[in-house]
Amino acid sequence: MSNIAGTKSSLTWAVHISVLLLVLLWVFPTFGLLVSSFRTSDQISTSGWWKSMFPSEQNLVLRAKAPELQELQGDLYVIEGELFDPEKEVEISVYGISSQDINAFNAGEFGVLKKGGDIIVSSSGQYRMTNTEPFTGSRGQRIFVTATTPPEFTLRNYQNVLFNPNNREGMAKAFLNTLTVTIPATIIPILIAAFAAYALAWMEFPGRALLIAAIVGLLVVPLQLALIPLLKLHNEIGIGKGYLGAWLAHTGFGLPLAIYLLRNYMVGLPREIIENARVDGASEFQIFVKIILPLSFPALASFAIFQFLWTWNDLLVALVFLIDSTGETTVMTKQIVELLGTRGGNWEILATSAFVSISVPLIVFFAMQKYLVRGLLAGSVK
Repeated sequence: MSNIAGTKSSLTWAVHISVLLLVLLWVFPTFGLLVSSFRTSDQISTSGWWKSMFPSEQNLVLRAKAPELQELQGDLYVIEGELFDPEKEVEISVYGISSQDINAFNAGEFGVLKKGGDIIVSSSGQYRMTNTEPFTGSRGQRIFVTATTPPEFTLRNYQNVLFNPNNREGMAKAFLNTLTVTIPATIIPILIAAFAAYALAWMEFPGRALLIAAIVGLLVVPLQLALIPLLKLHNEIGIGKGYLGAWLAHTGFGLPLAIYLLRNYMVGLPREIIENARVDGASEFQIFVKIILPLSFPALASFAIFQFLWTWNDLLVALVFLIDSTGETTVMTKQIVELLGTRGGNWEILATSAFVSISVPLIVFFAMQKYLVRGLLAGSVK
């Protein structure tokens, strides 16, 4: 029965499961990035995004009020306050006043300060420091606490990335720079590849088979292998430090796939259409513009998606070919690295900036996804 036309193959379930796994492998990291973009740095560093809806235990470093806010109560100088927002349900288990022993005291126990005096921290975050002598110094006492905090989501990360004056101008400029690189680097290889693919598909000339074989071979050339020679060439002709060099680099690296994809699609078009057009007196250029290009739109859109996503998310080519110390040509991938700081510990900034960066590729992908499969399957069946 499995060989009867119209019946499902025994591999149907395997195909469905494989597709489902691929979808999950793509969706889970994206959803995790979205969730992490609304979490605080402390929560990100202590638990995964899948635990974001549950209370988590965190080791926090907080500061008491500055000595200038101390009060004299009887014979004692007192500094007291709240380590957390009173409305926030926090439970402290242990605390300490030294980074070498952050679990020195249980919540509710008295501790001895290094410069004299006592301190006590309650499980809810209330603290009280007392001393017979005035507290000195310009900064408040550091308090290390181990606390169980409720789940928390905030918009401060997006406010910091998008509306902070220090970051807003940089991100806006990087967004425009990325569009400046991506749009021409997507259009140029499509234009060149479309002409080349038509010639390789429908025009007879010596060496056509060798050209096709060379294009297939270029598909496996690593990007890193060509960076240094290409950069030297660009520097020699004076285009190694600007947009033109980046456009040509992306064009060169994207052309093999573009030509291969478009040629396979154009070969599968009905031969009768091209032959009838030639009989009617149409030139090769007229056939290409009025017949081939409209019929090849799915393949063109398919490559456009690939090229746009690759160029938008690129960092290596931007670092090599957009050499600018002033930041005028900084793209979003490089700007995100700069937002992380020298120590690279601002994970909430990384998650938020990364999700802002992938928002445009997601829009492009979902808007043109129906053409993706049609273009990739071009020429596979007839």
